[in-house]
Parts: sequence; structure tokens; C-alpha cells
Amino acid sequence: MTGARRRAEMFVDPEHDHRFGTSATAGERSMLVDVLAAQRTTLRLKCAGLDTELSRRSVEPSTLSLLGLVRHLADVERRWFRRVLAGQDAPPLFSSEAAPDRDFDGAVPDPAVVAEAWEAWHAEVAFATEFVTGAPDLDIAGEDSWRGTVSLRWVLIHMIEEYARHNGHADLLRERIDGAIGV
Repeated sequence: MTGARRRAEMFVDPEHDHRFGTSATAGERSMLVDVLAAQRTTLRLKCAGLDTELSRRSVEPSTLSLLGLVRHLADVERRWFRRVLAGQDAPPLFSSEAAPDRDFDGAVPDPAVVAEAWEAWHAEVAFATEFVTGAPDLDIAGEDSWRGTVSLRWVLIHMIEEYARHNGHADLLRERIDGAIGV
């Protein structure tokens, strides 16, 4: 292909990008699940091909890093799906009351830290996916200390919001690391 390309097309070749194939008229549950899956895939794509570079804090003075985002989102998945909706005793993996920013601050350039973050993120996404698949409807609810009673519907919308916000951060972080840009 010759000629100018849109910035959004430069990260993944459009004919190989299947993240956004959800029907615009699909049912609510299907649409929410598919849009969240697309946001999760976007995070993976933004991190693809990097190892310890994921820990680089590349938008000064921010302490955000791609690795910090992976760790943070593993904890966010864990909170909403395991703790709130499933009612499990599942404390955060990377942050705590004593160290609320350890998900970002602990994102150091160590292959073991990178592997641990991805392993945790994949496990939490797998749990969430299984939980949503097994849920009878979007109205099941759990109790959260911050929001009170929340439904699965609200959690799915919140997770889409959370990923979309952080994928915007990932855009900037990745571009500063190696110039990779796009959706």
C-alpha cells in the first residue's frame, strides 16, 4: 500500500485487526463483552514486543508505565470480578492500603516482575471471562465499599471505561518508547 495512512491504522494492519468486529446491533450482553475484550486486546497490542522496556516511565513527570498499567489492571479486574461480584477474599496483588501506588511504583525492569504481571493479568481476565460467561444475567450484583451495590452490567461498563482511559495512556507511553502509534 502506498500513499498516506491514517495514524490509527499504523499499529496493526487493518485487515489483521479483528478487535472491533462487534455488530452495532448486537444484544447488550454480547456487545459489552465484545467491547471489553477489544479493550483488553488493545492493551496487549500496546505492550507487544516489549519486555523490560514495559517498565519505562516515558511521559515525564508521570510515573506511569506500560508494566504499571498491566499490574494496575490485573488488580482492577481482581477487585470487581473476584471480590465484588464473586464475593471472594481476594486482596490486591500489586497494591495495598499501605502502598496504594505499588502497582505502578513496583513496575521495575526485571523479567520476573514482567512475567508475574502478565501471569496475574491473564489469570484475572480468565476468571472474569468465566464469571461473566456463567452469570445468568447482567443484573446480578455485589457490594462494593466505594460504589455500594453494583450490577454486572455496571462493572462491565466500568471496566470498558477503565481500559479505554488507560489505553489512552498506553498510546502515549508506547509512542515514547519506540514510536509505535495507532489504535
